[in-house]
Amino acid sequence: MSDTTDSAPSEGDDEWLLPKLEIQRRGFMAAGAATGLMGSLAGCTAILDTENDTNNTGDAALPETQVPPGELDDYYAFLSGGHSGDVRVYGIPSMRQLMRIPVFNYESARGYGHDDESKAMLEEAGDYHWGDTHHPRISQTDNDYDGRWAFINDKANGRMARINLKYFETDAICDIPNQQGTHGACARLPDTDIVFGVGEFQVPIPNDGQDVDNPDAYESVLTAIDPETMNVMWQVRVDGNLDNGDSGKDGRWFFTTCYNSETGLTDSEMAEADTDYVMAFDTLQIEDLVEAGEYEEINDIPVVDGRQNSEHNDGDPIVHYLDVPKNPHGISVTPDGQYAIASGKLDPTCTVIELGLLDGVDDPNDAIVAQPTVGQGPLHTAYDGRGHAYTSLFVDSQVAKWDIEAAIDVWPDDEPDDYEDSEVIQDKIDVHYNPGHLIASESYTADPEGDWLLCLNKLSQDRFLPVGPVFPENDQLIYIGDDEAGMQLVKDTPAYPEPHDASIVRADKLDPAQVYDPDDLELDHISGDDDREIIREDGRVEIRTYSMRNNFGYRDITVQEGDEVTFHVTNIEETQDILHSLAIPEYDINIRLAPQETSKVTFTADKPGLYWVYCAFFCSALHLEMRSRLLVEPAE
Repeated sequence: MSDTTDSAPSEGDDEWLLPKLEIQRRGFMAAGAATGLMGSLAGCTAILDTENDTNNTGDAALPETQVPPGELDDYYAFLSGGHSGDVRVYGIPSMRQLMRIPVFNYESARGYGHDDESKAMLEEAGDYHWGDTHHPRISQTDNDYDGRWAFINDKANGRMARINLKYFETDAICDIPNQQGTHGACARLPDTDIVFGVGEFQVPIPNDGQDVDNPDAYESVLTAIDPETMNVMWQVRVDGNLDNGDSGKDGRWFFTTCYNSETGLTDSEMAEADTDYVMAFDTLQIEDLVEAGEYEEINDIPVVDGRQNSEHNDGDPIVHYLDVPKNPHGISVTPDGQYAIASGKLDPTCTVIELGLLDGVDDPNDAIVAQPTVGQGPLHTAYDGRGHAYTSLFVDSQVAKWDIEAAIDVWPDDEPDDYEDSEVIQDKIDVHYNPGHLIASESYTADPEGDWLLCLNKLSQDRFLPVGPVFPENDQLIYIGDDEAGMQLVKDTPAYPEPHDASIVRADKLDPAQVYDPDDLELDHISGDDDREIIREDGRVEIRTYSMRNNFGYRDITVQEGDEVTFHVTNIEETQDILHSLAIPEYDINIRLAPQETSKVTFTADKPGLYWVYCAFFCSALHLEMRSRLLVEPAE
């Protein structure tokens, strides 16, 4: 049995974290604070101090970012809510928060988790009471956003959810077997025919109590989910901890980063090796194996063996393992589908992989065509469609803009010191502070807009009014549309901790409904007095009724103590933005009803007495008078 109790790195172990940079662990952890106070670390590493001010607050003309009252934004931005378990929707360039979409959380303003349907969906997907949303991805057709769905992972509990973009609401959640910690979330492109959940934590598979203390038996899995049904289709077991993922553009390749190839249990053990992996999954070959029955069924899921010693990786491998430095984190495919770029995290480089070479090389490492040195702590990369990559630098508290083809042209003859004088690094800008994810407008499509960059920073020291020991995080909007002027910071927006990633979609590609279409809902639509009824049978009471301004369909409803009571309610308003709810606080009930929406809620009337049923949304001048009586008579 291995002894990991109370283990921690000793004073002499501090150099493990960034050995290639010769930065000690204490210096790495202090970088954010130092940058927050005086920008010292970023100032030392800025390489374009004279010709390109890293703050870029010069005289270059900026597009209008203030969206006047009554006017609309150009883009929707979908941002993960992190520990809140939801997805935030911003308008860009205003950075106004438009909506929060509950996903893995309970939310009373939208009745989410309180009505029967959403409550059952959450319970059937594990019945967890929290989630950690990370990577919102918008569905695409022919490598362009199609406005159907957004997908979001639960990094904490191994789930994937689907958001219906007609109604901006979660309509399905998949609880993924054989996987702990679904970190990456991406779809196979060009047409979102598969949604991938990238499993992070290694566990024995099946995780049935055997080999629990044998790290050599730990594995992680890549999961393929049907976007139409949200059912798991198949999985691939691999070596190491998978991290982030992204798809090629032609329906074949899917890429993930992988750290802890050592299968370590402590932080120092997980960072011993100089390299880890990028994995390139040949999804078409994997599908052929599944169709041919060449898999092991584990917890009712077909699981294909993609480990390095698997017979499926002899000759024409289904998973290519590429050696990259060191604890790689983010990976993303360029808009033209030519390259996948992985960030080193504990190494100052990004690794550029040419997809077209993967078939023609004996050693997958020969598909690596560049490793530019971009700065300290590279995490994630986005694109503007003009050949530039934008990489967040966590330690430097900067974003680096670099030329992809220039990096390929000078490799492998380049030296890190040469980058100051080369054409690879185009620009750097200070951000505030310690950026994680960043995303450019429509960067995940084949045709990015290339005007705005959203940088999601982990720290916000000195940027906002103090609100106690838990600081807001800082989402910063950067203009990238003028290559001559360079990157220009235009807005700070506080964010509730801890968000992660985002997608930015041009507004005209989405067409949200203004009222519900009853044909889209599974529940019967109650149109008015002629449809309303109260059904009593064997201790169950169903009240089929409606709501409209100033009244519910019934003024009085009488039930007996112990009855199972269901309210089945339609908001029959046809005017947009007139919300109602049905609230009975003493029974912990508050379901929201948008125009033409039908919802229902079930509870046991176990407390005799008078209970007012009322609308909790201010809907008219007689809002306070909009109520009914629920009379619960004592059982005899």
